[in-house]
Amino acid sequence: MRRLNKKKALTLVKELDAFPKVPDSYVEATASGGTVSVLAFSVMAVLAFLEFFVYRNTWVSYEYEVDKDFSSKLKINVDITVAMRCQYIGADVLDLAETMVSSDGLTYEPVNFEPSPQQRIWHMTLQHIQERLRVEHSLQDVFFKSAIKGDLPPLPERSSSLNACRIHGHLYVNKVAGNFHITVGKSIPHPRGHAHLAALVSHDANHMFQYFITIVPTKLNTYKVSADTHQYSVTERERVINHAAGSHGVSGIFMKYDISSLMVKVTEQHMPLWQFLVRLCGIIGGIFSTTVETIFPLSYYLPIMTL
Repeated sequence: MRRLNKKKALTLVKELDAFPKVPDSYVEATASGGTVSVLAFSVMAVLAFLEFFVYRNTWVSYEYEVDKDFSSKLKINVDITVAMRCQYIGADVLDLAETMVSSDGLTYEPVNFEPSPQQRIWHMTLQHIQERLRVEHSLQDVFFKSAIKGDLPPLPERSSSLNACRIHGHLYVNKVAGNFHITVGKSIPHPRGHAHLAALVSHDANHMFQYFITIVPTKLNTYKVSADTHQYSVTERERVINHAAGSHGVSGIFMKYDISSLMVKVTEQHMPLWQFLVRLCGIIGGIFSTTVETIFPLSYYLPIMTL
């Protein structure tokens, strides 16, 4: 009884076979069928190779969310050269809450606003050398590039007096809208804000340079770098201060910045392994089944009708 039940179970399983096999005595291999097989396997190999390169590549996704970090400070790096002497100008930051940010991190360095003719020639020569050395055709070019860096002549000194001021350094400000400005006179504290102490200032041909900056907090996450940074866009405006013509204002450089409440998350993504395997199985199985069902019955398997 047990053997009979076992045979019935095997018979039932065989009847459920959705992929019946054709006996070898009813098929015959041909040269055309072998050629099609070679082409099919070649296409499989090429597509699988290309799919591997797709799996190795990464892409960048962008997401937006509300910036919940309100307590941290925003670092502003400054490096500006103004065509005035350092003792006549001052730079500071005033935010939307009327809070004056300390400018102790800024350094005032007397410099020349325009280079001398000898300095221009030196700079043009350096640019020409760098353009030629960017194209490295052989190992000798690399050695030549590394050797010539130490043989460049020093920058010629300028004999004339220093007529400009380079303001450089960094500031830490609150994450609210503010105004960084450089105007005539040193800034002094004031009960109702702040003021700049200036004397003997000419009111002829005064200009106001305004820069409206929108700052977007950005969180960067890649497989090599993870950092919190910022993106920004700038709109520039310039006008002449002429009180007689109704164009009022204060001459200087004004950079009004506003920080967005939305944060951008830039994430580098990679195809997961399971998805790569599924796509690979789809390529191989799809080509194989299509070839067998459409081509092989005509060229590879020749049914023998004779008994």
